[in-house]
Amino acid sequence: MNELIKTFYTALNNRDAETMISCYHDDVIFEDPAFGKLKGDRAKNMWRMLCKNAKDFKLEFSEIETNDQIGSAKWQAWYTFSKTGRSIHNKISAQFEFKNGKIIKHTDHFNLRRWASQAIGWKGSLLGGTGFFKKKLILQTNTMLDKFTAS
Repeated sequence: MNELIKTFYTALNNRDAETMISCYHDDVIFEDPAFGKLKGDRAKNMWRMLCKNAKDFKLEFSEIETNDQIGSAKWQAWYTFSKTGRSIHNKISAQFEFKNGKIIKHTDHFNLRRWASQAIGWKGSLLGGTGFFKKKLILQTNTMLDKFTAS
């Protein structure tokens, strides 16, 4: 499973969504603070969209720990946030569950307030930790995903 996680993050660094998706079980459940919970093809299409739209993207991953059922990793991403042109350095903690040699559940945790302050400045710092902000962000990201999937 260690190699599976390395393959996943190496592909993300290379913006190779199809290789990333090949690491996922068909019934995968992905969850993070920006997109909420996505299942199956929606989770896969999220990576397709992010890989296609990534600007100035760089990634580092470390601390991969796995057994046959579960795993975890730390990763950091540096990129330009397209809506504001601001630089992001996001530090993420990932947890995985495996089924039949693939990732069946993938949960990313990061500090949404910290991300929001980088992405949109003082307003993000002020509102980024609120339920209102998280709900609005998830609505926006899922609307973008719907448009991407329809095209």
